[in-house]
Amino acid sequence: MEFSDSLKKYRDFQRVYRNKKSYANKYLVMYVLRQDTQENHIGISVSKKVGNSVVRHRITRLIRESYRLNEDKFDRGLDLVVVARPAVKGKGFTEVESALMHLGRLQHIVNSFGSDQ
Repeated sequence: MEFSDSLKKYRDFQRVYRNKKSYANKYLVMYVLRQDTQENHIGISVSKKVGNSVVRHRITRLIRESYRLNEDKFDRGLDLVVVARPAVKGKGFTEVESALMHLGRLQHIVNSFGSDQ
């Protein structure tokens, strides 16, 4: 991910959760916190309710790849936490990518032109 880093620490996740600005759809929930930086931080949370470790890691990879391929469309200076819902189990890349971009548009943090505009 060229413009982004990962959220790893519990306190970083809690700081984003406390912001309480979230939107959800059938598959994902997205929390957003604006920062004064030029890079984004993304954290992905998939609970045991979604499935076993193989399923959880697959979903994590799908979300991370969906974000990576559309990273240039997201605004800069954001801390994002994406939480997977149990309904995402068994879904493919296109459904996960569509759900992620839908939440980005709801949060008004995605532009459809990418970084060249």
